[in-house]
Amino acid sequence: MLSVFKTRLAMSFVLAALVVNPALSQTLKDFFTNTQTPALYLGIDFTKTKLIDDATANENDIKDHQYTAINEVVIAEPKKYDVSGAFHRSSMDHDFGQIDQKNVKVDATQIKSTNTSDFHRLKEDDIANVVKGYDFGDKKGIGILFVVEALSKSGKNAAIWVAFIDMKAKKMLMTERMESKAKGGFSWRNYWASAFKDLLDDIEDKKYKEWQSKYQ
Repeated sequence: MLSVFKTRLAMSFVLAALVVNPALSQTLKDFFTNTQTPALYLGIDFTKTKLIDDATANENDIKDHQYTAINEVVIAEPKKYDVSGAFHRSSMDHDFGQIDQKNVKVDATQIKSTNTSDFHRLKEDDIANVVKGYDFGDKKGIGILFVVEALSKSGKNAAIWVAFIDMKAKKMLMTERMESKAKGGFSWRNYWASAFKDLLDDIEDKKYKEWQSKYQ
């Protein structure tokens, strides 16, 4: 009788694995194969950002105003910053409630850097820890979050992690580091917002297809 119980218990673990694990991976697969899969744009997280080689920048103004301004302009000018199109959606809702709260709480004294190695310092585990700091409540579907590793004035480029999150499971499904070019602008906001336009264009033109091929 004991051996029968052990056998049934072992089978239950196997069945659980078969049921639970595909559920997590299937969510990401659905996103790339079904454009009707619910998705929510969570915005741009600057809590880990290093601004490299920009001596004249006002770090307090960046923390208090510019981070929020970049998030706002991306939404305010959808034809220029086409978040929905980048992810092959006709439309996509957004929620910046937590992003705005987190970005204004960063330590302004830690924003600026003169160390070029700060452009390549984060790992996937660092992004996963950022995601763990979010409360998705009863939200379901895929959340898309951009986590900025660095903005290099001397390199005229940005390092940005794109994270896909199963909000119901409160788990990061996948993240990938990308680099984009800052292509100019008449203000600090517009200069770095141009790097996000470059990022979105790259996702729409190339990266989305790579992800789709990988997860379909």
